[in-house]
Amino acid sequence: MGNRTILITGCSSGIGEDAALTLSRRGWRVFATCRSPDDCRRLAEGGLESLVLDYDNEASIESAVAEILERTGGTLDALFNNGAFATPGAVEDLPRAALRAIYETNVFGYFDLINRVLPAMRRQGHGRIVNCSSVFGFSAFPFRGAYVSTKFALEGLSDTLRLELRGTAIKVILIRPGPITTLIRQNARPHFESWIRWKESPHRHLYEQIFVPRLYADSLPRDFGERPPSSVTRKLIHALESPNPGSHYHVTAPTYIVAAFKRLLPTRTVDWLLSRR
Repeated sequence: MGNRTILITGCSSGIGEDAALTLSRRGWRVFATCRSPDDCRRLAEGGLESLVLDYDNEASIESAVAEILERTGGTLDALFNNGAFATPGAVEDLPRAALRAIYETNVFGYFDLINRVLPAMRRQGHGRIVNCSSVFGFSAFPFRGAYVSTKFALEGLSDTLRLELRGTAIKVILIRPGPITTLIRQNARPHFESWIRWKESPHRHLYEQIFVPRLYADSLPRDFGERPPSSVTRKLIHALESPNPGSHYHVTAPTYIVAAFKRLLPTRTVDWLLSRR
């Protein structure tokens, strides 16, 4: 395993950080990337090779990939696309610019990066591309429309790429976490503040009574089925190291439950259940 290399994005905390540290301990050569140079320095002090990579900046992606391929002699065994953010709010409260911003990171950045590492994987004759989706990648939830739509797009493009790479040794794999203990709620606050004019919304009462207090709570009870980031890492290890990986990996009980609802129940019933959530 010691010769295998992987590029992981979004390593400043949560899923990305846990994956980088765990895979490094398993003998992988990990390139742990973050948007912030300070986070990169902290990871480097912990023994990881860390570079700045900002999904919103094409030059940043190009520079990071060039640096990594220079260090490895032009090879890369795996990519784990993980970095993302949420812009919470009702769909009718989302301005065009808010959608543009979240797609730049959660979709366009992912596939810009994929397309920059694919030539190296084609030259070496193998590779694993693992994209971190969500339970929101196949099921809508109220007030999550921006994030949900990016994950739906991620799944559609990933499934299409998997079909296009059929017959090669390059595998495209989706991981679908449910509730994971991360900083995504805290990190969503500035995006909510930038884009959502909730006091002017027809949904103001829901924002006021439920959504805003939850978004800004110092701490919350664990969600049903909430798991630590290591639960995602365990699925990632199987996706990377199994000789015959699956195409989709669910993480957490809610993800399995919602998938079963979608498969077995009428749409009206699923809508009622999810709207209650």
